[in-house]
Amino acid sequence: MTDAYVMLNCELGTEAEIIEKLKELEQVTDVFETIGTHDMLVKLQADNFEKIREIVSRNIQQLPKVRSTSTLIKKDN
Repeated sequence: MTDAYVMLNCELGTEAEIIEKLKELEQVTDVFETIGTHDMLVKLQADNFEKIREIVSRNIQQLPKVRSTSTLIKKDN
């Protein structure tokens, strides 16, 4: 399994709507609304790096009102 964290920025006032849509994705294990540089932090788990990339680019970035994302993938030792 591969873990990844997606930091996300969205349009003002749309956080709750986006969180609900993110929770519908099977690979999303947790969503946190944050204060600071990003509006929320999303934890993903998938089989591999390619699946993480697919989820972020085809599902998360395509959500209406999502302005930007930044992804960190946990390095396995």
